[in-house]
Amino acid sequence: MDRVSRLFGSLPGLGNGSTDAPIVDTAEKVQISSLALLKMLKHGRAGVPMEVMGLMLGQFVDDYTINCVDVFAMPQSGTGVSVEAVDPVFQTKMLEMLKQTGRPEMVVGAYFADARSECVLGWYHSHPGFGCWMSGKVLEGPVHDPCCAGVDINTQQSFEALNQRAVAVVIDPVQSVVRPCPMTAAFLKSACIGEGESCYRLLSPH
Repeated sequence: MDRVSRLFGSLPGLGNGSTDAPIVDTAEKVQISSLALLKMLKHGRAGVPMEVMGLMLGQFVDDYTINCVDVFAMPQSGTGVSVEAVDPVFQTKMLEMLKQTGRPEMVVGAYFADARSECVLGWYHSHPGFGCWMSGKVLEGPVHDPCCAGVDINTQQSFEALNQRAVAVVIDPVQSVVRPCPMTAAFLKSACIGEGESCYRLLSPH
């Protein structure tokens, strides 16, 4: 035992008398309420085999926690491998109507609000039958391979222009029904890797 102490005593945290510094939990997480999850699943199942999308409402609780309490669908143009919003006026009017209900997540009244305020968090969309991931780079010309489409990244970047903490949730409504829990994944921007290019980190995979 003494020999082990001599060998490793100089390493941080392993010396006799050394004290470990408290570890700060900086892991980010996206919490999705049962109501929001059920609405996303129902919307996604109704759209099969096409992709669908909608807005997420909730709160940026702190620097590491995002809480989604509800969602709503919006007019869109979807195919089997991509989806895009087509009516931003509808989104604005829907948010105005939600404010009239007195819902706490709409108190701020802005499309995106500061951290720790309740508002629109980002967007969700479905990948019916082909898993949860964000489609990659924007490619010129027609795109037929879903793994090469760039619509998801373009949409996410438009949300990030309003709030850098905007979150994207992907749900697979087909695989969710054969699994013990819904198949979902949340993505947040990690870093810029070049002009007009970003990489995204995966949060809360299920």
